Order: sequence, then structure tokens, then C-alpha cells
Amino acid sequence: MSAELTLGAEEELHLIDLESGKLSARAPQLLSRLPSDNYSAEIQRTTVETNTAVTSTLSGLRAELLRLRGGLIDAAAEFGLGVAAVGTAPHSEFADFELTATGRYRRMQEQYRLLVDEQLICGLQIHVGVSDRDMAVQVAQRVSRDIPILLALSASSPFLNGHDTGYASIRTTIWQRWPSAGATGYLASAAEYDEMLADLISSGVIADAKMAYFDVRPSSHEPTLELRVCDACPIVDDAVLIAGLFRASVRAAELEIEDGRPPLGIRAPLHRAAMWQAARGGLSGHLLEPTEHPKPVVAAQAVRGLVKRLRPQLEELDDFDEVRRLAQTALARGNSADRQRAAFAERGNLTDVVDLVVAETHGPAEGLEPAASALRNYRTRAGDEAVGPSAAPRPAYREIIDFYRTLTPEALEERSAERARFTDEAQLNFGVRGAFSPFEVDLVPRVISAFEWAELGAGLRQRARAIDAFLRDIYGDQRAVADGVLPASVLDAQGWRAEAARLPRDTVRAPIMGFDLVRNEFGGWRVLEDNVRAPSGAAYAMAARRLMDAVVPDLPRPPGLLDPHSALGALRESLGGPRKTGLGALALLSSGPHSSAWFEHSRLAADAGLLLVTADDLDIHAGRVVTGDNRTVIRSLYVRIDPELVDLATTDGRRIGAEVMDVAANGNVFLANAPGNGVADDKAMYCTIPDLIAYYLDERPLLESVPTYRTSDDSERRSVLERVGELVTKPVDGEGGHGVMIGPAATASQVAKRRSEIAGDPAAWVAQEVVALSSLPAYTGATLEPRHVDLRAFVYVTGTKPENFELADLALTRVAPTGSLVVNSTQGGGAKDTWIIGPDETPGDARDERSTHVRSGR
Repeated sequence: MSAELTLGAEEELHLIDLESGKLSARAPQLLSRLPSDNYSAEIQRTTVETNTAVTSTLSGLRAELLRLRGGLIDAAAEFGLGVAAVGTAPHSEFADFELTATGRYRRMQEQYRLLVDEQLICGLQIHVGVSDRDMAVQVAQRVSRDIPILLALSASSPFLNGHDTGYASIRTTIWQRWPSAGATGYLASAAEYDEMLADLISSGVIADAKMAYFDVRPSSHEPTLELRVCDACPIVDDAVLIAGLFRASVRAAELEIEDGRPPLGIRAPLHRAAMWQAARGGLSGHLLEPTEHPKPVVAAQAVRGLVKRLRPQLEELDDFDEVRRLAQTALARGNSADRQRAAFAERGNLTDVVDLVVAETHGPAEGLEPAASALRNYRTRAGDEAVGPSAAPRPAYREIIDFYRTLTPEALEERSAERARFTDEAQLNFGVRGAFSPFEVDLVPRVISAFEWAELGAGLRQRARAIDAFLRDIYGDQRAVADGVLPASVLDAQGWRAEAARLPRDTVRAPIMGFDLVRNEFGGWRVLEDNVRAPSGAAYAMAARRLMDAVVPDLPRPPGLLDPHSALGALRESLGGPRKTGLGALALLSSGPHSSAWFEHSRLAADAGLLLVTADDLDIHAGRVVTGDNRTVIRSLYVRIDPELVDLATTDGRRIGAEVMDVAANGNVFLANAPGNGVADDKAMYCTIPDLIAYYLDERPLLESVPTYRTSDDSERRSVLERVGELVTKPVDGEGGHGVMIGPAATASQVAKRRSEIAGDPAAWVAQEVVALSSLPAYTGATLEPRHVDLRAFVYVTGTKPENFELADLALTRVAPTGSLVVNSTQGGGAKDTWIIGPDETPGDARDERSTHVRSGR
């Protein structure tokens, strides 16, 4: 082993005002009290840099990092400050930047302007000693393939300017803007490196050699190699892990050079792609293999692969056992970006994230003690809402999972049997291809925080307003077509119904709207589909709560839990219709007991006080819709039938549906939801919703949509046909998951068939990007396993004003079968009780003063 493989580190650390949670520009005062050989200024006055002494062991490096952090933490405490070792401070905003007052930094600000003002970032630099500078330059070419994995391990900067950026390391994207950042390209010697650097300086693009911000660079005066890509790590042991892996990678490169083996030669664009991928997803997504022709691999697999490949060098350095342990721990708990997002999801409060990163930075080298014990044998995955990477339950689920942990297998089996009895006695079922099957409700509920529900509510109400405006317009003046916002072909969509234009212009066409949402592996909510014809699920959501109350009444309920049955009042109000329809009853029109959603029809009617009628129960008298021998007038008809209303006939062939349409056209009965609404939830219309929000509301979308392609468009169709095996393809008029093909899970013959179907009838299909749906634990026998889930939420509409759009206090969480991404009940999916937490009304809550509005991925 070479004697030169020493270790050293530089850490850039944010100064945090502990009262406000914001950055503090008091670095000059702190540095005046600290030894200059270990502590120094950075370009921003909110940061202090530490420089460790040279050491030869990982334990020595750990001790140095703890010693220097301790000195800064003690000094900062006198000013009411804390320290955060993260790429970006959670509460940081560009307006917080204050320049350190030196001539060099002022020159840089003058030259680089906004680029300098964005530098509210902190990194970790690792130094490894090598035999000479020529060796350092040659090694730098070879270790570059490993550094994306090291970046992913370090990623700690998801938040900036009050938003979740969608990146695990937004610091990387900011840092890479410097003209001297990134890879150097091939260089054979220190002389070539120095010549290249001299040319950069003489060009005037960079000011001096200190601005050599390359991913990996040789020291200008010492035989060391410096890794510069990593975010600062709040947990010291994560920094030690990165140092151990980097040193082993350097040693492996040395041996390759000594053996005369050529470098791998990863092309510069592929290296940039690997770095971007690591910054985007961190450990929650995929990383690119460090090979000449890289393919995406699960991040954890890439980390384990690196440890395995470097095992000979780690053993030579006597680091293998420790690095393997540290790597397993890092993968189990996730990187800082994962933990920060989990902390934010609890209350939507960035102050919670600040508290976490400060506590971790001030804490022990191994990190904070887990608040809950791990779930043994649970298959953890990125995007699990209830269980973190360490297999420990997240805070909102700890009491729930602890409750089930106390149950013996026999007790759990008894609860499952009781669930089956409740399902049977309540006739809680759903029709699938003419046969009725039990509607399975899992006993582990889903929890949605007050913050998340408020965010979803704002976005869904906005979406509902745009859809309502669109329906009024498209069956009225058709301004959106005349103004070129929508093509005239929208009038040929499969959901378009000419008879719908006969209804009164002021009618609310879709008083009940349903929206299907998913969460991705980064925690961001996306709208998957809009349902405006006859969205189902509200009664099932209420039934799930009744089942849970009957089967597990002793399961702890969180404070502020909303009652889904409160939606019944909102439903009745939305069915009220315009006043001019006069007095009369509210009725639900069903296709009858053979309807796949008969349980919902009968249950909603009973609970909401609606008459439950079929075609044979209706008549027309004196220009009104009536029912029964006493001719009870129906003023509002909640239409939940399988055929179109105008095609509805009685058993003796009377076209009662067409007669009802005539009454509705005269304003004497209110139809909910109106015929023709399918033009809005035709899946080909889905991708136009952001345009409709801008056009009708003059607003930006608050909720993002899953990227969707219209195969009726020539350019989009060509792209889809090339990628059918990578996308989800759906018929535009499909319901219940029928016709959906998930490309990555399909066989070659299925992909070929779908490609042919799309080419043969382009207007009949749409394609969407595959979303790695979030998961929740579900019981399979006596064990928990992760299942993919989505969410159907409902907005009830009573008019055109913003206050006339109400998000119901219920939602249906649908659960996919094992190994599937399709959650529809018709495809074998089940459900969970959805525990929505209401708003916290506590006066003087710190959240009111210090929280920040954040949306994932924006």
C-alpha cells in the first residue's frame, strides 16, 4: 500500500439563527474567535469553512470532523446560532446572500453577478494523498466514474427559496454553472493540467487558480487529490463513508495505472448525465452504472456494487468492515434529502426541517437515535409513505404500526375474520365483469396530513373551476375553440354529446368531480386522471371508515381526524340545482342492482336521503319528472347509469331518457352529472387542463399532471410508438383500468400489439409516463408488504364562484394487488380507510410565523 493515501476534509457549514430558522451572516464575528488554521471564511457571510488536520484513518477523520464542528457549535451558541452541514439551508433564499468583504470576492461578484448571489450552498471536500501531482492528474481521470454515487450518498439540498426543488441536490445544479466546474477531460500529466488552468486564467473567464472548481482536482502545491462534488453531510459518518469510498477508488486507480491498464473512458456527456441523475434522485431513484455504456440501476444496488468492486482496496486500507457497515446504515436511513422531505411531510413546515438538520449536525457521528424500532422483514422502497428507508415507521404511522405489533397472529386472524364478516353483512362489494366480489379494505389506514390536504384542496378546487368553465364554454359560446386554445377536433371527442348543448346555459354541469392522484418516489403529488362523468368511490370511502370503526375500534386515532360522512351534506347541496327547478325531491338514478357500483348507489341514496330510482320508476307529468304512484316531483336527478341518458329505456321500451332530457332542457329538472361531461374527462383532454387553467382562470396550475402524450398529434405519436414499451398507454374513453397497458411490465407481443393499435387508430389512445407510485403497508396474512396506492378525491360544486367549489372531507385510497401498479377495483385492487387530518387551529402556532409554502418538484 502506498504511504501517501492520507485523508483530510473541508466542510462548509451554514450558520442558522435558532429563533427564526434562517441564515445568519455572522461568520466574521465567529471567525474572530476561532483559530485561523482550522476555520476560514467563504464567499458568503453565512458560512464558515473548517479544515481538518491530515490523518491516515477513517476514525481519525471522524474525530477531526467532530472536533472542528464542536468548536464552531460552541462559538455559535454564544450568538444564539446553530450549525447545519447541508448543501442548502432549508429556509435559505437568494435574498439572504451577503458577500464576505474582501477584494477577491468583490471582484468575483462584479464578474459573475447572479452566479455569485446564488452561492448559498455548502459542500464537503475530501483530500486523499497520492505519490505526486502527475499521479493525481491521472487518477482524477479514473475516479470520475465513481463520483456520481458519492454525490448521491451526500445529497442534502432538496429545498431552496421556500420550495422543494425536485432535486436531491440542487446545490449540484447551482455549482455546475461555474465555468470551471465539471470534469476536466483527458489530461496526461500535471504539466498539461497546469497549462490548461493557466489558459483559463489568461482567458479572463476565471480569476485565479483557486477557481478551479472541477469535480476532482489535484492540489496546486501538495501531492493530494481533492473530491469537490459532494453536498455537506449533517451526519458525520456519512462524510466518513464518502471519504472511505473515495480513498479506495483512488487506490484502485493507482493500481490500474501501475498495471498499465487504460482508463474506462466514459464519454463526457455520459458523465454529465450520471452526475445529473445523482443530483436529481439521490438514493431514491436510479443511478447510472459506472460503465462505458451505462444503464440505470436502483441507487442502493449501485452503492452496494461500488463497495463490492472496491473491496480489495478497502481491505488493503483496513477499511472494508467499517465502510460496509456505514454503507448499510446510510442506505437504511436514506440520505439527508430523504430525511428532510420526510420531516417536511409531517406538517408542511420548513422549520421542522431546519430543526432536523441542525440536530443532526450537532449530534453524534453515527446520527440521531431512531425514534421507532424497525419493521423486520418489511421490504422498504423509495416512496413508501408509512415506512422510511431504515424500515422504521414514519411519525404519523408509529402508533398505528405499534398497535398491530401488539397483536398476536391469532388476534390478527380474528380481526381479519371480523373484517370479512362486516364486508359480507354490509354487502360491501363491487361488480367485475358481471360478477360481484367483496370490496377488500386493508386494516392499515392511510394518513394524510393537514398540510398535504390543504395543498391538494387548493390544487383540486382550481382544477375543478377550470373544468367547470370549460364545460360551460364548450356547450355554449366555444370561446376556447375560437381563440385557438383548443382545436375544433374537441367537438369530435368521444365524450362530446350534441344534446348537452340543449341544457340551460347557467346549469352546473359537473356538481360532483373526482380526481385520481398519485405520489411519486420523491413525495410529490400528481394528478393522474380527471373523472367528470360519474366518479365513483365516495360511498366506499365512508364504508371503509365504518369497517375500521367496527373491526379495530381500539386502533389509536390521531387528533383532528375528519369524518368522511360529513361529505353527505356537501353532496346534497351540490344536488340542489338552480332555484328555478322549484320544490321536489332529490333522486339518484341507477341502472339497478346489476350495476357494478350498486353498493355505492344504494348506500349514497340511503345515507344522503335521496330517492333511489331506475328507469322504470320514472314518468313525466305536467312537464316535470315524477316517480311513484303519488307522482312525487323530482327536481334533481343524480345520474349514475351505464348508458347515455338519451339512450335510457324502460323494460317495455319507452325512451324515458330522451323525455327526461326534454324536461332538463326546459330547466325543470337538474341533472347531475350532465350528459356530455365525458368531453372533459376524455383522457385526450387531460393534458390541456393546464392551458384551460391559464385561459379561464388566468392562474398557474397548483397541482402538476403526469406527463401525457396525445397520439392523435403526429410528432407525439412518433415518439410514443418508439417508446410504447416504456410508457403507460390507455384508451381515451377507458374506465376501470380496462385497456391500460404498463409498458415496462408488458411482454414483447403485447407491446407490438399496442403499437399496432395506436398506429391504426391514433385518436383512440393516449400515453403517459410511468410514475413510480408511492406505497403503503398492507396485510397479507400475518405479514406486512408494500402495495402501490393512489387516491381519489372529490370536489362538490354549487356555482361558479371560487367559494362554490368544496373539497369533500373524504378520499378513497385504492390499493393495487401484489406486484401491480393498477389500483382499480375492476382489476382486483382493494382500498384503505383514508385518515385525513383537519387544519390545526392552535393559536400562535409557530407554523403561522415560520412555515413556507412548498410544492414538490416546483
